Amino acid sequence: MTRRRFLTLTAVASALPFAAPAAPITQWHGTALGAKAAIYLAHPDADAIITRAVAEIDRLESIFSLYRPASALSQLNASGSLDAPPFELLECLALCARVHTASQGLFDPTVQPLWQLYARKLTAGTLPSEADIAAQMPQIGWSRVRYDSAAIRLAPGMALTLNGIAQGFIADQIAALLSAQGLTDILINTGELRALGQMPEAAGWPVTLASGGQIALTARALATSSPLGTVLDAQGRVGHILNPVTGHPAAPQWRSVSISAPSAGLADALSTAACLMPDRAAIDTTLTAFPATRIEALA
Repeated sequence: MTRRRFLTLTAVASALPFAAPAAPITQWHGTALGAKAAIYLAHPDADAIITRAVAEIDRLESIFSLYRPASALSQLNASGSLDAPPFELLECLALCARVHTASQGLFDPTVQPLWQLYARKLTAGTLPSEADIAAQMPQIGWSRVRYDSAAIRLAPGMALTLNGIAQGFIADQIAALLSAQGLTDILINTGELRALGQMPEAAGWPVTLASGGQIALTARALATSSPLGTVLDAQGRVGHILNPVTGHPAAPQWRSVSISAPSAGLADALSTAACLMPDRAAIDTTLTAFPATRIEALA
């Protein structure tokens, strides 16, 4: 239950030794928010640049991780308020608000109390009853989150999870950091993909989709979500994406949803919300609020 996403996207950059690039590609592999992560770039000072990028990932985890008690998000959830919040957290919350509105409330980071309910019950070997879920629902509701540069305030009993957006958001932050240092050809995989430029001697960065097929990413991001990508029970029937309206896990009408967008945070949030939507038309309607977003695969 420490990972929210089934990592089904494989960058073709993993086969780079066979691509005979004009400039050597340096690869870093590690983790970000509990998911496998990788950075691919070509630069004569690649090792030093990657060291700075990894330090930035660690700094951002100290803001967004639910598994670091001292993180900004953990402190907010523990006390219900956070004074002088980090700018990155405010920026992420602003994006959450946009996707929440466009998705008719289906993207809602306030589902964390439901997550905690399911975790407690499943640890005890059972599922929450309808009464359990109903008792938790008053703590769910994005409209009761208040935030500005001075503070973030949650209503009593509320808590946030940014697991449906933070991995993509971190990819964007790393891309911005590396771009500011003059790098033009980068692929970042934090569980979601953010690409700048292209792989040497290729048109973009070729990426294999979870559902099969391949696309080339350049100046673009890609995220894939699956209702059963991470499961909360031993039988593999209870998925990790929870519906803030019903309190139940997403119905597995989709095996996976892949969405591309100008930013990985946006693609991440949209693919998460799409898993809760009943049909492609609903997804398409949501995407109209965000120019240059599109469904890459729906399986």
